[in-house]
Amino acid sequence: MIRLATAHDVPAILQLIRALADYEKLSHQVVVTETQLREHLFGPRPYAEVLLAEDAGQVVGYALFFHSYSTFLGRPSLYLEDLFVLPEQRGKGHGKALLARLARLAVDRGCGRFEWMVLDWNTPAIQFYESLGAALSPEWKLCRMTGEALERFAATAA
Repeated sequence: MIRLATAHDVPAILQLIRALADYEKLSHQVVVTETQLREHLFGPRPYAEVLLAEDAGQVVGYALFFHSYSTFLGRPSLYLEDLFVLPEQRGKGHGKALLARLARLAVDRGCGRFEWMVLDWNTPAIQFYESLGAALSPEWKLCRMTGEALERFAATAA
């Protein structure tokens, strides 16, 4: 079963975020708290939404997503930030069901595209996405500014 998350799901969402970070060997980067997730997902100005995959009443996966905007298309886009299914639950269709529900949301909301990133070493995920019809864009590179670099550059604004 795929469903939209509620504020009651925040502890499960945080557990899945930590499990994703473990899988990607990035646990040291996880500093988010339940309080932050509750505010940012379910507060007065939600920044993102979450779909949950359940199997026999247990949360086994999630997709965290938000809208961006394509100036070229003149339409919103749906951006998938995280997709994760617990390793012991893989191969049962949960990931595909989450992606299909996101694609349905994108179409229903008038989005011109549905996008996400994948780590270059994650061959199983790349093969899975390509099997669904996703095209990887080698010509685009992610730019990121965080921490001190972000603070330093922000200080140059008039």
